[in-house]
Amino acid sequence: MTTRRDEAVGAATQFGTELSINFGSSLAGIAIPFVGTPIVVAARQVVMLIMVLPVSRPRFRSLTWRTLWPALALGLSLVVMNAAFYESVHLLGLGIAATIEFLGPFSVALFTSRRLLDVLCAIAVGAGVVMLTGLEGQINVPGVLLALAAAASWAAYILLTRRVALSLPGLQGLSIAGIVSLVLLVPLAALTLQDAQWSWGIVGLLALIGVLSSGLPYSLDAFILRRISPRLYSIVTSFGPVTAALFGWLVLRENFTPLQVTAIVLVCVAACTAIATQRPRKKSRLEETGEIFP
Repeated sequence: MTTRRDEAVGAATQFGTELSINFGSSLAGIAIPFVGTPIVVAARQVVMLIMVLPVSRPRFRSLTWRTLWPALALGLSLVVMNAAFYESVHLLGLGIAATIEFLGPFSVALFTSRRLLDVLCAIAVGAGVVMLTGLEGQINVPGVLLALAAAASWAAYILLTRRVALSLPGLQGLSIAGIVSLVLLVPLAALTLQDAQWSWGIVGLLALIGVLSSGLPYSLDAFILRRISPRLYSIVTSFGPVTAALFGWLVLRENFTPLQVTAIVLVCVAACTAIATQRPRKKSRLEETGEIFP
């Protein structure tokens, strides 16, 4: 059973990972024009495995298919989420891409809701996304579709990470997912090696992106989701688009129109309102007994 202190520690840790991820994403926006998206994403996974494998090597012999398949699916979701998101950042900019991608965790939080307030907040979020993508010029359809694919993969990532964290000890699930994602990414990255513009500065930048965007946050996600619910995870995540826009402005020199700033704030406020006002699900007698007698 998690306590209030556990939830506070988990939420504070997640806020730190939000800063780390968005700073890393802004650095990725610098690296992609030089080496391409597949190499950036592959570098992230390499760094993650370097950090995770020494402390948590998978014990495949003791795993059953029932415990293994969520980790394999998590690896696939990592590939789609990161590749689609970074390419959408390249096409749309970090602030806009991150706001659209946030539809993923927002959907997880509201999936079972039937409240009128949630319907109104969902409409507000949709309006904010439309304001970002279609009211001030031509829509970048590939960029929007990639951001939506990243959103769907992020939703899957949240659900799969929690399941993996509860079914596999330590970081074994993350290690397996990292191996799977790297196996899928290496062929794609190899195809773009000859066109990449390499320098020691780029190599150092890729390593830093890996630490900030994958190694540190993904290692901590298992710790976080053991202490907080997907709902609380989504509440903290609802501030992500503002953080992403801030790093986009500071690092990538992105400029936002007043309408786009309004849209980003609208998405964050509507999402936070919908998620924060959710009532916790009433526990059954069996669940309450299980917490008393674990």
